[in-house]
Amino acid sequence: MSALAAELLERLQQEFTDALEVVPSIDQPTVVIKREALLPFAEHLKTVEGYVMFNDVLAADWFPAHPRFEVIYQVVHPDSWQRFRFKCWVGEHETLPSVVSIWPGANWPEREAYDLFGIVFDGHPQLTRIYLPDDWEGYPLRKDYPTGGNRID
Repeated sequence: MSALAAELLERLQQEFTDALEVVPSIDQPTVVIKREALLPFAEHLKTVEGYVMFNDVLAADWFPAHPRFEVIYQVVHPDSWQRFRFKCWVGEHETLPSVVSIWPGANWPEREAYDLFGIVFDGHPQLTRIYLPDDWEGYPLRKDYPTGGNRID
């Protein structure tokens, strides 16, 4: 890990002592942030640390684990091109705050995570399906989604 990344992680650990956990990563600094601290953390990354470029929101289903979903955010610092990854865990019947107010580029990726995994983002300006028809039942990227044949009701 670069000295720049190590310094960033040290600053973040001091600022978010009880809400942040540094996790091993071979390609970029990575932390897990508690759900309750997600918005203040994201705001700090953008305004104080300068991570103004938003890349993506990804999700992983770790069924049958609790909490079930790992939501992964990717941001970039435009001056140093330093990438940064932060993750947040959310249960099946829990919600995450939307980061669209901080990074407008999170709009469609959050909708994608909602459409395919059923992860609800509080405060999202238009949390509707993006790929599937509005009347679609279920979330096809969940590990417990039925995968074989036609449904018979």
